[in-house]
Amino acid sequence: MALTEHKKWRISANLVLSFMSLLAVLPFILLIIASLTDESVAITNGYSYFPEKWSFLAYDYILREAAMISRAYGMTVLVTTIGTTVNLLISSMLAYMLSKRGLPGGKVINFLVIFTMLFNGGLVPTYLVYTKTLGIKDTIFALIVPALLSSAFLIMLMRNYFEHSIPESLYESAYIDGAGEFYVFYKIVLPLSKPILATVGLLVGIAYWNDWQNGLYYLNDTRLYTIQNILNDINRNIQFLASNSGTGVDISELPTTTVRMAIAVVGILPILILYPFFQRYFVKGITMGAVKG
Repeated sequence: MALTEHKKWRISANLVLSFMSLLAVLPFILLIIASLTDESVAITNGYSYFPEKWSFLAYDYILREAAMISRAYGMTVLVTTIGTTVNLLISSMLAYMLSKRGLPGGKVINFLVIFTMLFNGGLVPTYLVYTKTLGIKDTIFALIVPALLSSAFLIMLMRNYFEHSIPESLYESAYIDGAGEFYVFYKIVLPLSKPILATVGLLVGIAYWNDWQNGLYYLNDTRLYTIQNILNDINRNIQFLASNSGTGVDISELPTTTVRMAIAVVGILPILILYPFFQRYFVKGITMGAVKG
């Protein structure tokens, strides 16, 4: 009887989770279908899972703009790779330091990190620091530096993982053998922290990949635009693409509605492809990193 009830519970849970998964996938399916919908049909009837007429004109337009799109794509990959790697390095070192019990001033530093979850310096002071003090305007660093320090929430996840998921005996054994903090960090902590590193790395990588605000604030040079900045400019003014295409295409002929969806599809494909490989680390990292004690 108990086994039967257990089976019923599992079936019910699987049905509910399958339904919720479908709800999560449907927007992506609609996005892809919308990018393949005829422009006139999309304007007249809106987006639908079953459009009256299909069209590849939006993707044809992207192919005609391959030079600009590919450059923006390459810039996005470069910024995401460098930014995520350096971000993980800085955040993991800070989290490891905060995980050390008895650290002089540790409570003060913890408070300062958590304080950033509640308050920030504001847009104008931040802009002045990055442009006047650091001088990153119109450089690739404008897309990397502002997000180098991860959010306090992610740092706390990493700190809790280092503190509660790695046995204290490993630290003690390493110290007895004469290992220093850097050796313990690189040779013991990091190899045992793949789940939390993959989790934070995925979240940070998505943030870098989807970022368009830094390009909007700090870039005037369109050669440094990422795919998200291109998409943002399309949403604001389709004439941006036309003026940089060099093809003499009449703006009235551009698929202004569906091309946005097509570029969005191009923009999210790497995330959709990579996420399944990180999923098991993501779930484990979130679960273990969020548990204290």
